[in-house]
Amino acid sequence: MTTFQAAAHLCTVSGINCNQPPANSVESKIIKLPGTDCAIKSQVSLASYTSYRVGGPAQWCVAPRNIETLQASVEYGQEQELPITVLGAGSNLLVSDRGIPGLVIVTKHLRHSHFDPSSGRLTVAAGESIPALAWAAAELGWSGLEWAVGIPGTVGGAVVMNAGAHNACIADMFVSAEVLLPNGTLQTLSLEELGYTYRTSLLQGSNSIVTQATLQLTPGGDPAEILAVTKQHKQHRLSTQPYDKPSCGSVFRNPSPYKAGWLIEQSGLKGYKIGGAQVAERHANFILNAGGARACDIFNLISHIQHHVQEHWSILLEPEVKMIGEFQAAC
Repeated sequence: MTTFQAAAHLCTVSGINCNQPPANSVESKIIKLPGTDCAIKSQVSLASYTSYRVGGPAQWCVAPRNIETLQASVEYGQEQELPITVLGAGSNLLVSDRGIPGLVIVTKHLRHSHFDPSSGRLTVAAGESIPALAWAAAELGWSGLEWAVGIPGTVGGAVVMNAGAHNACIADMFVSAEVLLPNGTLQTLSLEELGYTYRTSLLQGSNSIVTQATLQLTPGGDPAEILAVTKQHKQHRLSTQPYDKPSCGSVFRNPSPYKAGWLIEQSGLKGYKIGGAQVAERHANFILNAGGARACDIFNLISHIQHHVQEHWSILLEPEVKMIGEFQAAC
């Protein structure tokens, strides 16, 4: 089995043709997983599974709602010798117009959370929404997740990529993660075993699937005060970042000591468009689906931005967005 965790790639391709049809254009099929109420479907459009609202079909797709069906899904992929791609909320993802071969496992339906007031620890399933958890913690008077209210992702993705904002990140409060190994067993990993650095961890590119995580928060605070801080963080993101059109959030990592958005803006690229993809006017590190965009348009715009920033500043911006599928062949 090959498991893809949507690893990032640098885009340096130019002169791309966007007219090739998507791959795997065959009749849709449904396979029932034995002993479960879960079905694996073929040729499922992934556009509705990503915040960009673009992307071709999954060769096979399944959305388990518990650990047992997740294990059965992985077992099926192994038996069929299919590569496996794991999707959460699809908020930091660009899927090729040609789609994804193999089995796509959507984990956003894996949901449960437990706030333990005796320890201050929050144990939460991979599919839980990060912003929803931030609000829930604030309402309980638990501090530590205020920064996360504007991150449009799930716990699983946040753990894998060390999501962060407002000078805080998952690693700051991470205790442990439960992961499903390729052999079907569950293993608990500590902070040290994840090797966290800026927006990455050793889980990226691994064959392990995050099923849940435990975070250390601080209970016993004033809910009104914590909610006020949470609202401030939310309002800051709404006032500085575009939310009126589909996007993936920040496209590029910040190359210290610069901000990627500033470099893009200083290169004169605010508002620049390729097809239906556009550099946001409000924040240049956002690429928007301005209407009718294809993944190819976004991919080409990423490459265009990299080329011009490197030309102006001798810095090659590294994408934060994870790109999966065959972009060179598709575009």
